[in-house]
Order: sequence, then C-alpha cells, then structure tokens
Amino acid sequence: MPTYQNPVLDTDFPDPSITLAPDGYYYAYATQTKYKNQIINIQAARSLDLATWEYLGEVLPHKAAWAATSQRYWAPDVSQRADGRYIMYFSAQPNDPQAGMGMGVALAEHPAGPFVAQAEPLLAGGPGFQDIDPMRFVEPETGRQLLFWGSGFGPLRVRELAANGLSFAAGSAAEVVVQPLPAGEATYGHLIEGSWVHYRAGWYYLFYSGDNCCGAHASYAVLAARARQPTGPYQTLAQARGGDGTILTENTRWLAPGHNCLVTDAQGQDWLLYHAIDRHQPTFDAINDEQGQSRRVLLLSKVSYDAEGWPFIKA
Repeated sequence: MPTYQNPVLDTDFPDPSITLAPDGYYYAYATQTKYKNQIINIQAARSLDLATWEYLGEVLPHKAAWAATSQRYWAPDVSQRADGRYIMYFSAQPNDPQAGMGMGVALAEHPAGPFVAQAEPLLAGGPGFQDIDPMRFVEPETGRQLLFWGSGFGPLRVRELAANGLSFAAGSAAEVVVQPLPAGEATYGHLIEGSWVHYRAGWYYLFYSGDNCCGAHASYAVLAARARQPTGPYQTLAQARGGDGTILTENTRWLAPGHNCLVTDAQGQDWLLYHAIDRHQPTFDAINDEQGQSRRVLLLSKVSYDAEGWPFIKA
C-alpha cells in the first residue's frame, strides 16, 4: 500500500461502492453528478492500489425506462455474477415525480460498462426514500444472494434474490436487520442508510451511516453492527458498548463522512472507502440544490479490529 493523503479522488463522488475485478483493478461507482458541465448518471473510477484513482466517467449511458426523466440516480452497487457478467443495483426516482424512490438493476459485460438497465424496477418503492441504497451480498458458504437496503427514517432490510439477481427469490420477504432510533435518542441513529455487509472471522459485519449526508445541516457518521448469520439478528456497537455506536465521525477537515464500502486487499487488510465534505471546498456546481450542492469527495481509511472483534478507525 503506497503512502497516500485524503482525498484519494478529489471530485464529487458520493455514496461509493467497490468491487475487485479479475483484471486487477478495484472499480468504484458513485451517485449521479455533474462533471465538467456534463450530467453523469452513474460514475466510476478504477485503481490498482486503492490510493491512486483513474476517473472513468459514465457507466450507465442510458437511463432506465421506468426512471427516464429522473436526475436522481443514487448509490450504485456493482458486483460480478457467477456467469461473469456484472450486475448493478441503483436507486432512482420513477417517472412519476410524486412516487417514492425505487431500485433498479442493470447488467454489463465489463466492470467499466456500459451497463444496460432493465426496463422495470426491481422494487417500485414505498413513500419517500425508504427504498434506496441497495447492496448485494453473496453468502460465502452457500452462495445465497441477499440484497440489503433501507433509509428514509425506516429500518435497514434484507431480502433474498433470485439466482440471476434480476428479481427477488420466489416466496421471499423483506426482513428487518436494524431499526432506526426515535428522534432525540441518538445523534446518528434516527436516519440510517448505506448498508454494507462484510464477512470476517465468523462475523457478518454491517456497516451503515446516519443521519444527514449533506446540505447546510450535514451530520453524518459510520456506524457498525454484527451478527453470526447474514440476516441477523444484529447487535449494534451502541447496544454492545453504549455511546453513539460510531466508528467514523467528522473532524476539523472532513465534514459528514459516511456511506462507506469496504474492501480487503491482497495482504488481508480491510479498507473503508467513503465520501466526506471537504470544509476547504464544500460545494460545487451541482445538478440541483436538493442536497445543498454538497461536494462529497472520496476518502480511504484503514480498518482495525479490537480484542473483541469490533471494528474501529484510528483518527
């Protein structure tokens, strides 16, 4: 791992997810943005070492038919299927502006795309933005595919996917894995989102974020929970130790860090990749003012584990 300094990618790159491809590159994907005066539906970058990133630009050149008029394409998650193709899950606003956010699926032959979206949503979505931030997790021992998601002051959920990943498994139902806390009970636990599940040493770790990602009142942090089974029951760090349950919070340079993904390098070291607002340059010429034009750049931090197996990140 080379010496590096954050940010590792100094451009608006919110809600990152990551996958390691057979070509040796780590590919990262991020929420819709405006880059050099062009709207990018889903953006991507790649790196050989996690520290130096090459910006690739657009990987979803055509919007999904069910969200063709939207400028709200959020939080893509990309991984490789058993057949070698790459599958992307994303959140988007349906063509009906009064409808809640939904989740879609797209496929590509290569991790750099182009991805082609399915004509219909995977999940049409409930009210508001509860059904966002999808993350596909493949259970190591069984190969069972699970989709985690959730936000909008609702719970984090999980549901089994069909073998091809393009729909939910027949007869499956969504299960709650973490409930939000009532307003006023916790600094970061009332709005929770950005699920990322990681298996390590017999534990399924759920990394997630709360509360407000961006805007004038941005207040975001990374929290953790763990379970012996991927669907739970999960114990949060706050339940185990007390306090707010966070492993990463703001400092004098970086505001509202969160919506992380996690990757393990060839030496077995875990790394957290996430976005944060640079107090030195907090805004940019965004698509709209929905999120306060917050400029969320890409950061990298080393993940360590204490004697009881709980993750932490040094200052």
